[in-house]
Amino acid sequence: MVVVGYWLFAMVSGLGLDGEVDDTAGFLSGLGLGGVPISVAVSLMVVIAWFTSLTGGVLFSGTLALTGVLVAALVCAWAGTRLILLPLRRVTRKEQLPSRADFVGRTCVIRTGRVDRSFGQAEVTAADGSSALVQVRQTGDDVFDAGSTALIFAYDSAGEFFWVMPYDAELDPHRPI
Repeated sequence: MVVVGYWLFAMVSGLGLDGEVDDTAGFLSGLGLGGVPISVAVSLMVVIAWFTSLTGGVLFSGTLALTGVLVAALVCAWAGTRLILLPLRRVTRKEQLPSRADFVGRTCVIRTGRVDRSFGQAEVTAADGSSALVQVRQTGDDVFDAGSTALIFAYDSAGEFFWVMPYDAELDPHRPI
């Protein structure tokens, strides 16, 4: 009744069901129950535990047996929920939306004749292979010619531009030798 009432309330009120509290989500992920909204995982566990304890209560009697039924209900709830969530994870997988912060740490190719504190554009390639023309600025007096390579080290959300600095591929520690 509690789970049905919760879901009816959620549907009627439009309550967001995909919220994840970091500690709870981390705990559930540690149990192998992550990858779906918390409300789905907990609801499945409650229903399976309730059904298992109801069945065990009918089949067994005695205090010690009922204690075993409660433990079995928790184990069955965990295992059953984990099994049911396997196909659900593929359906509810959140797509990583690209953001401007994804460009920070990437190299770019300067496309304008100069880059200073108020002007400059560069082409940057995203992880998926697509490229974008972005506004860039620098803090120093470095010379950036068109076609030179720079490193994006920060994003200024107020000005909607990226901060760049000179980049020398020879000094890259991750460069293949």
